[in-house]
Amino acid sequence: MLRLRGQLASKGGHFAGTLAILSMEDSRMKHTFGSLSALLAGFTLLSASAALQAQTSAPVYNVVQLSASAQQEAVQDWLTVVLTHQAQAADAASVQRQLKEAADNALRHIRPRVQEGELEVSSGGFTVHPRHDREGQIIGWQGSAELLLQGRDVARIAATAGDTPGMAVAQMSFSLSHQARQALEEGIRSQAIARFKATAQQVAKDFGFSGYTLREVAVSEGGQEYAIRPRLMVAADARAAMASAPVPAEPGKTLLQVTVSGSVQLQ
Repeated sequence: MLRLRGQLASKGGHFAGTLAILSMEDSRMKHTFGSLSALLAGFTLLSASAALQAQTSAPVYNVVQLSASAQQEAVQDWLTVVLTHQAQAADAASVQRQLKEAADNALRHIRPRVQEGELEVSSGGFTVHPRHDREGQIIGWQGSAELLLQGRDVARIAATAGDTPGMAVAQMSFSLSHQARQALEEGIRSQAIARFKATAQQVAKDFGFSGYTLREVAVSEGGQEYAIRPRLMVAADARAAMASAPVPAEPGKTLLQVTVSGSVQLQ
């Protein structure tokens, strides 16, 4: 203000120029203060980040890695049978027609026996491809159509697989149904968790601590099947002899296992 008044008293005609100079200086000061503020804010953020990193990278003591498992053997209760019909002819259309007729006849025979969860039927693979001679020339066509029988009623599925007209058993396998697996795994999981907690408490006691806190944990579920999965390759001249004969079926076993692993901090 003193500088502005002196200039006004001595050189009133230069008022506008002096005011412009002061405005520029004021703008530069504001810019300088703004840069300093931003710089201070950046230093503050860096300091806070460094402090947080120091806290997170601080060494943790008395941490123990543990694992515990529980398992149970279960009889497989779900049977899957693959029925197939094979055909061949001079042209692809004839093969396709034969396969369709065989599949339709088989479905008409099976559908009255269908019951959800006990015996279910669905279409499987349907293929038609050419036959070649040694020179690579097409000499005919052949193909196959599949039907899948699945369910828990082993006796009904075996009988149906044996007496379905025009179809032969190509493959058979046992497994554990989704419902049975889910029910069993819930109990096995609880056992594995209980064993993990008991092991952690015992380890803490053995090291002279009164208890522990859980840091991280993972639960994995799996199993091993002891199923016999025969793939029955039936010759064409033997299919008639097998017709109406129930397919022998004996379920295997599945070993279900749940493993709990993780780390605890002794306290």
